[in-house]
Amino acid sequence: MSGASPLLEVRGLVKHFPLKKDMLGRGGGVVRAVDGVDFSVRAGETLGVVGESGCGKSTTARLLMRLIEPDRGDIIFDGMAVGGRDLSLKAFRRQSQMVFQDSYASLNPRLTIEDSIAFAPQVHGLPHQQAVQRARDLLARVGLEPRRFAERYPHELSGGQRQRVNIARALALQPRLVILDEAVSALDKSVEAQVLNLLLDLKEEFGLTYVFISHDLNVVRYMSDRVMVMYLGQVVEVGEAETLFEAPRHPYTRALLSSIPSMDPDRRTEVPPLAGDPPNPINPPSGCRFHTRCAQAQPVCAQRVPVLSSSGGSHPVACLMFEAGSGHAAAAQMEALA
Repeated sequence: MSGASPLLEVRGLVKHFPLKKDMLGRGGGVVRAVDGVDFSVRAGETLGVVGESGCGKSTTARLLMRLIEPDRGDIIFDGMAVGGRDLSLKAFRRQSQMVFQDSYASLNPRLTIEDSIAFAPQVHGLPHQQAVQRARDLLARVGLEPRRFAERYPHELSGGQRQRVNIARALALQPRLVILDEAVSALDKSVEAQVLNLLLDLKEEFGLTYVFISHDLNVVRYMSDRVMVMYLGQVVEVGEAETLFEAPRHPYTRALLSSIPSMDPDRRTEVPPLAGDPPNPINPPSGCRFHTRCAQAQPVCAQRVPVLSSSGGSHPVACLMFEAGSGHAAAAQMEALA
C-alpha cells in the first residue's frame, strides 16, 4: 500500500466563511473552517479523518466534492486538477461519490429506491433500462432484495437499510473514490457493524478508495490504512493507522486516543485528558493553535506556527517538540541526543 501512487492530492486548501455585521457595524470577520490543509490519498487505501466537532472534517469533505467552493487551494485527482481543462467537475464527480451522515435527508422522498439509484447514471448518459438494471444489481449487492425494496420509498425503510441504499447509489456511477462523512454514526451498533463489513467487502470487490470521516476512533482504526488528525481547521498528524494508534506523536492525538473508553479497570481514565472547548475559529490562537490546551506548551508555541513534517524519520506531525531548531526544549533535547 505504501508504494501506491496518490489518487487524490490536496494542496493548501482554504475555506473561510464570512460573518455578517450587525446593524451597528459590529461583528464581521470570518470563520476559519479549513485553513491550509495538505494531504494525499493513495489509490486503494482508506484514509481515516478524525478530530473534535468543529475541526473542519465535514467541510473538507464538501470541499473535496466541490459542494462548496474553496477560497484557495488545489485538488488534484489522478494527476489532473479538478475543475480544470483536463478534468471537468462533471467528469470528476463521475469518478468520486459521497455518502452522508443523514440517510433520510440524502434521499429524495418522492423517488422510489430504484429511481434514486438509477438517477445519476441516467444523468451521465446511461440508457434508462441499463440504469435500472444496474440499480437492481447494486441493491442485491448491498443486501436488499430488489423484488422487495426496489419500488419502496425512503420512509418505508429503516436507517440501516437507507444507508445501504445510499452506498448503492454512490456506487452506481462506478466511482474510484468514495467519501464517507460519518456514514455509520447514526446507526445502531449491530447495524453499524454490518454496514462497516459491507463497505470493506465493496472496497475489495470494486477496487475502491475511501476517505472515511468519523468521530468513533475504534471504527476508524478498524476501517483505515492511514489516519489524518485535524484540529481547528488544520492537519496536525498523519500516519499509518496502527502506528498512530500505538505511538501518537502530537499531544492532541494522544489526548484524543486516551479518551477511548477502556474495559480494563486498571486503565480507566480518572483525569480528563483534555480540558476546555476548542478555541474560537473566528479568532484562533497565534502560533500553534493547540497551545492553549497543551500541557507541553512553552512560550515559543504561541509565537511560531509548526510545520507538518516527518522530522526524526517517523510519520508527519505538526508540533514544535519534533521540529529541529524550533526553540522548544523537547526539540533541543532530541537534537542533543542525536
